[in-house]
Amino acid sequence: MGGDLILMGPPGVGKGTQAKALARANGWLHLSTGDLFRDHIRRQTDVGRRVKGILDAGAYVPDDLTVDMVRDRLATTPADQRIVFDGFPRTAAQADALDDLLAERGRRVEAVLLLEAPREELRARLEGRAKAEGRTDDTPEVIANRLDVYERETRPLVAHYEAKGLTRRIDGVGPVEAVTERLRDAADRHEVRS
Repeated sequence: MGGDLILMGPPGVGKGTQAKALARANGWLHLSTGDLFRDHIRRQTDVGRRVKGILDAGAYVPDDLTVDMVRDRLATTPADQRIVFDGFPRTAAQADALDDLLAERGRRVEAVLLLEAPREELRARLEGRAKAEGRTDDTPEVIANRLDVYERETRPLVAHYEAKGLTRRIDGVGPVEAVTERLRDAADRHEVRS
């Protein structure tokens, strides 16, 4: 089995849409921390109650809580099921924790696909999504904060993964299908196959 894949990029770049498409096309598991958090909020679990206000403010959920949630999900993932991580890791501590979690299970990160788009494009997409979906975590103030938090907390991970030779940069602007094709090409060059 090949290694797992991380799909990284700023809020609004299309990680969720693209991760789902990539996972579906290859029969991989799409592991989205955002989806896991929203599920906890919907079910009104203790975790959901703890993270709702954090997410509504556009901040990152504490590393320990996020890592525990990913650990629980990995425990139920078959060893031969490849994973596309979406929204995780977001901090250096999460990246280190992911390496440890995967190593414990005989897994590894094979590639990091970095979707990129200009900030104004991201803002417009997020504002459009907020109107379409009524998302409380996509107000103009929260959008600006989320983009700032990404630059401060997650952008440094790009260098972390580039130093390991794992990163492939992909232009996230254009029709969804065109971006998907660019991702597939980048994945093929990195031999990310099932």
